[in-house]
This record gives sequence, C-alpha cells and structure tokens, in this order.
Amino acid sequence: MSAAGQAVLSAPAVEPRRSAAGLWSDAFYRLRRDRTSIVALAVLALIVLLALGADALATSFFHESFTHQDLLESYDPPSLAKPSLWLGTDEIGRSQIVRLLYGARVSLAVGAGAGLIDLTVGIAIGLSSGYFRGWWDDLMQFLISTLNSIPALFLLLFISVLFSPGPVTIVAVIGFLTWSGIALYVRGQTFSLREREFVTAARVVGADDLRVMVRHILPNVLPLVIVLAAIDVGQAILIESALSYLGLGIDPPTPSWGNMLQNATQDLTLGPWLVWGPGLAISVTVLCLYLAGDGIRDALDPRLRGTE
Repeated sequence: MSAAGQAVLSAPAVEPRRSAAGLWSDAFYRLRRDRTSIVALAVLALIVLLALGADALATSFFHESFTHQDLLESYDPPSLAKPSLWLGTDEIGRSQIVRLLYGARVSLAVGAGAGLIDLTVGIAIGLSSGYFRGWWDDLMQFLISTLNSIPALFLLLFISVLFSPGPVTIVAVIGFLTWSGIALYVRGQTFSLREREFVTAARVVGADDLRVMVRHILPNVLPLVIVLAAIDVGQAILIESALSYLGLGIDPPTPSWGNMLQNATQDLTLGPWLVWGPGLAISVTVLCLYLAGDGIRDALDPRLRGTE
C-alpha cells in the first residue's frame, strides 16, 4: 500500500458536523462552550440553593431566625466573630445575612411567579391573535398598545395603592402587566409559521385549530420565548425591588431585597453596610439572568447552527 493510502487510513475520524444534530443537543453543545453563560447559570443555581436552604442554614449554621432581635447588637458592623454577623445587623439587631437569604426566597419567588404568568398570558394571546387574526387580533393589538402607552411605573404604583401589598398581589400585578413583549414576538412568529407547508399539511389531514397551534406552531417559537421569559424574570425582580423600596411592595417583617434596601436607606449614616447585601444580590442576580438568557438565545438561534 502506498504511503498516501496509509496516511488516509491512519487519519483520525472527523467529528460529524454539529448542523446534523437536533435543536436541543446542538444548543446544549454550543452553550457548554460559552463560559460566561455557564458561570451565570452556576451563580443562579447557587443563589436558588441558598434561598431554598434558608431554614436549614438559619437553624444549623447561623443559629438565628430572620425575626430574631437583639437591641444590644443594633448596627453592629460586619464581623467574623460569628457567622450571623458576616454582613452586620440592622437597627433592631437582626442578622443581615439571615434576612438576605430569606429575602432571596421572596424576591426569586416573585420573579419566577411573575415570569410564569407573563409566559402563559403572552403565549396564549400571541398565538391566538397571530393565528386567527381579524377582529381578535385588532382587539389584542389595541389592548397591547394601550398598555404600552401608559408609563409602567405609574401604572404599578396606582395598582399597588389600590390593592394590599403582598407576595401574591405583587406576582399577579407584575405578571399581568409585563406580557406584551412575549405576545408581540409570538404573534409575529405565528404570522409566518401559519403559512408554512407543515401547517397546511396538518389542516389537510383534519387537525383542528387548537391542535395546529399547540402541536405544530408552539414548539417552533417556544425555545426563544423561554429565553425572553428568563429575561422578564430579572425585570420582575427589579420591579418588585423598586415597589418595595417605595414602600408599596412586600410588607415587613417579611424580608425581600427591595424592602431591605428601603429600610437601609433610612439609616444610611448609622449602618451603610446594610445596603451592600441586598444591593449586590439584586445586581448579581439580574446580571446573571441577562447573561444566561443572552447565552441561551445565541445557543438556540437557528442562524448559528453549523457555524462551529
């Protein structure tokens, strides 16, 4: 056998092109190579685990609950003397780090709940208006245009004044006022997809409108819609923090990052360290949500398939 033939036989096997892989496997392959998104997802997972384990950590490690008060330790600065003082104490001697963990549970729950409502309402209205069009689409576009023309902060303040602030109320208010972006995206994609051949074939074989929307159109728009919803979770956390900062969000003594900031600004000269924890937690969480959402969007973008 010639030297050229031996070289061909000994050459290593070439990995198949990633363009031949499925959507999700190809997206996961690209996402694993995006270190920024992986770090952001890892930080988010750590924050969620700390929030879920707040009870166990408060009992077994910090040995204080978020309601424990000790006036002799009021405005104690951050110290390594014991774990509960790592971020100092507030005006009535409550451990700031313990309250930060419980505040994470409330703020993340508000963000996730509002994001779920946002996703559900946005998909339902976007799919139906883009598929049926006509008077229903006109009505939904009028509703979205009206909703978007009102300054969001003023509308949220108005509703928060009318209804008693609380976690459930805040989740419902934010969720039902932030779905327009997802609805517009789904509507635009549905306009294009409803004219495609696979949708026409589904109608020919007898599929009804609901089945066409749920089984054939929705799977094609869902990946990127999930990314938009993840970004909206960060927006919901910011909105809850702003409302709580203004005193119209989660009522004390239930801690949230927003009302912890609101409480800290009242005593900024006595305890400036009270701003560090909730301020950094909000910033890091929202930044990681945006970075992770941006990375997942790039991984799911069909225009990038087969480019690596």
